[in-house]
Amino acid sequence: MINNRALVIIALLAIVAWIASSSLYIVDETEKAIKLRFGAVVEDNIQPGLHFKVPVYNTVRTFDARVLTVDANASRYLTREKKAVIVDSFVKWKIVDPRRFYEATTGDRQMAERLIAPRVDEALRNAFGRLELTQIISEQRDEMINDPRKRLDEAMREELGVTILDIRIKRIELPSEVSQAVYERMRTERHREAREYRAQGQEQAERIRANADRQRQVILARAHQQSQTLRGEGDAAATAIYAQAYQQDEEFFRFYRSLEAYRDSFNDKSDLMVLSPDSEFFRYFHQPSLDTAQ
Repeated sequence: MINNRALVIIALLAIVAWIASSSLYIVDETEKAIKLRFGAVVEDNIQPGLHFKVPVYNTVRTFDARVLTVDANASRYLTREKKAVIVDSFVKWKIVDPRRFYEATTGDRQMAERLIAPRVDEALRNAFGRLELTQIISEQRDEMINDPRKRLDEAMREELGVTILDIRIKRIELPSEVSQAVYERMRTERHREAREYRAQGQEQAERIRANADRQRQVILARAHQQSQTLRGEGDAAATAIYAQAYQQDEEFFRFYRSLEAYRDSFNDKSDLMVLSPDSEFFRYFHQPSLDTAQ
């Protein structure tokens, strides 16, 4: 009798444990959950924590609420000038509406990625088709993707209940038949810019040289003018000094000038002068004394 009672208690405890485990469920912080009643959604966007459900009557589906990635295959797109480029990209997406996501994909993440990938491919194809190759390889690549991402995000929220957070271009390559033409065009463009820069530099150099020559001529002219002025002032001062000295003793000044003339005239033994002995030039030879001359 005691054994039967123990078995009943154990059975009842097992039933209670099963009911509790079937009635309670936990939603993790990294998850979003919905509650179903025979396959129909009766509660969506269940917050993280401990929750209750009716066993058998209700089922719960959980989905990853973190940012997910779709790594697309490299695709070939045409630019506005009909040049081909090979683009490798990936997409960051996240579930924002669990009900719509479940209804569109039955909660299958791989199905969602298969639905997202072609829409991203279409958006990129349209974006690249509106731009030229030079714009695509420039630094405006993020701006080029911004508008397609916004439009795709609106469509995916409506269709799948997911948000497209970002579309990133990992690599853009040119087919071999296009690469050479692009490189030649870039080389030609760089040569043209180099010629323009050289011409501008040459023009500036000529302008600087002309300005320097003009300033040089002005400085030389001013220096010459100043030197002539100073030389004239010096000559005038010297003349005034000579005149003043001459006025103090005229006969001595004549005698001194005659001595200078004798020195300059007879500086070299080979010098020859044809003059009359009684010439005024030899005055002080006949009258060496200043007193006698007076």
